[in-house]
Amino acid sequence: MMEKLTYYIDKGNGNYEPFYEYTVATVGVDELYARQLCTYFIMRGRQYELIANEMHEEEDTLVIKDLGRNPHVADERGYHGKGLHIEIRRHRETENFKLLTVIPCQSHFDVIRYLLKDIMTIPGLGQKEVTSTEIDEDRGVYVLYIKDIGEV
Repeated sequence: MMEKLTYYIDKGNGNYEPFYEYTVATVGVDELYARQLCTYFIMRGRQYELIANEMHEEEDTLVIKDLGRNPHVADERGYHGKGLHIEIRRHRETENFKLLTVIPCQSHFDVIRYLLKDIMTIPGLGQKEVTSTEIDEDRGVYVLYIKDIGEV
């Protein structure tokens, strides 16, 4: 059984630096699994990309790459203390990652259901393809980036 999840930053040349750690006791196993399904991780104003997901006995490890300062968009808002939410945004930077809708969730198991999908039906928008997933620690929200099915 997984007891903790540790993020490591790939510093290059085979060097990995411990970055952040979560335990089952502090956040629950469902949140640890949800975090592992996110391709991007935002923390302290920086953006990181998941490059490896590993398992070592009771510890799961996420190896991330520092992509630099996290770009902000005009319609961002914080969700800390307001429950679990998933933002659905356009995947195109040219559209400033436009917010399309926000989905409130009761548990991280609900979040996991969304994070596992390649195609999903969004009320009022129809079926869309998920291009990437993110946990924004700074704002306290999960984000799914989508595009139209077949869109380049």
